[in-house]
Amino acid sequence: MSQDEKGKARAEQAKGKLKEAAGRLVGNERLTAEGRAEGAKGDARQAKEKMKDIFRR
Repeated sequence: MSQDEKGKARAEQAKGKLKEAAGRLVGNERLTAEGRAEGAKGDARQAKEKMKDIFRR
């Protein structure tokens, strides 16, 4: 996995977790949902890059 894409995936995952936690803390369901979605986007990006690595071998 390229370092740039790997970094983007981890950043999205971390940002999503932060948003989700902040949303729970203040009781904002929209922010919590945005955090979950962003975390899922990071997970998908990471999975995509792992699949690329598998097929490159």
